[in-house]
Amino acid sequence: MENIYYNENETINIKEDEFSQYLKSAKRGDSDAQLDLGYCYEKGFGTIKDEGKAFQWYLKSAEGGNCKGQLNLGYCYEKGIGTIKDEGKAFQWYLKSAEGGNHIGQSNLGNCYQYGIGTIKDEGKAFQWYLKSAEGGNHTGQNNLGKCYDEGIGTIKDEGKAFQWYLKSAEGGNHMGQNNLGYCYNEGIGTIKDEGKAFQWYLKSAEGGNHIGQSDLGNCYRDEIGTIKDEGKAFQWYMKSAEGGNHMGQSNLGYCYEKGIGTIKDEGKAFHWYLKSAEGGNHIGQSNLGSCYRDGTGTIKDGGKAFQWYLKSAEGGNCKGQLNLGYCYENGIGTIHQEIIFFIVFM
Repeated sequence: MENIYYNENETINIKEDEFSQYLKSAKRGDSDAQLDLGYCYEKGFGTIKDEGKAFQWYLKSAEGGNCKGQLNLGYCYEKGIGTIKDEGKAFQWYLKSAEGGNHIGQSNLGNCYQYGIGTIKDEGKAFQWYLKSAEGGNHTGQNNLGKCYDEGIGTIKDEGKAFQWYLKSAEGGNHMGQNNLGYCYNEGIGTIKDEGKAFQWYLKSAEGGNHIGQSDLGNCYRDEIGTIKDEGKAFQWYMKSAEGGNHMGQSNLGYCYEKGIGTIKDEGKAFHWYLKSAEGGNHIGQSNLGSCYRDGTGTIKDGGKAFQWYLKSAEGGNCKGQLNLGYCYENGIGTIHQEIIFFIVFM
């Protein structure tokens, strides 16, 4: 799920004289000006970037009852922007913002309830706040609500409703919503399967900078999903995704280097990207890293490390990791030979 805050997706060009006007109004107690001044300091618009001052002005705006100021203050506490990270305070300010009718605050509050950020985890409340946000027209809230219906989070699973909310989010320009809509078309979730539409929505998401969408678009080019096969483009999109920190993209990029897909084969780089993916918790990357250690691909053979990474992958539910772990038990790779466990893994 996503968290955003006021002005995050807006392009702002503020001159020094405009900044001065914000400063004068803010000092007179105008909570909107205090909010905008905080944003100027946070991003360095019309002044030198200063997250500490940004926090202080958001605080003034929030204490003055400004719902957007409360939202941004909550975000500062959640992420540690200009202050010490404090999830409890983040939750409290998101709550004030949400109760004041701010639709972004409602989505962020839902996120807190879903993941237990600053409060006890409560998927039912998460769903209710996402619903308020989505019905209020917030595109992030619409995506998050779609995810609830998609996976049965705090509500009964309903793929048709999931698709409808992803569609609203995607058409509103939300890049995560666009990716999720692409996935619906690709898999036939809540709609008729249409690989051409899947490709188009993945493309919008990827071009909008969504790193998950970039990896999924790479899959389209690699596997000829809704478009002509183009391994060079697949590699380029995996690279963007991987460099953006997406752990699935990192695993896919590693695979390109290992097999020479869209690039020159380079086992050292394959190992490097599998390692990043695996350390980031991706279970496919963990299995692939285990194979590197088992076979000496881009690194020195190490049966013990191979076993440990296969174990992580298997425990995370990855079928290939479970298969490889079973192979280790059967053949005593990095562990004691145990045919019984091998049998259980394959049942």
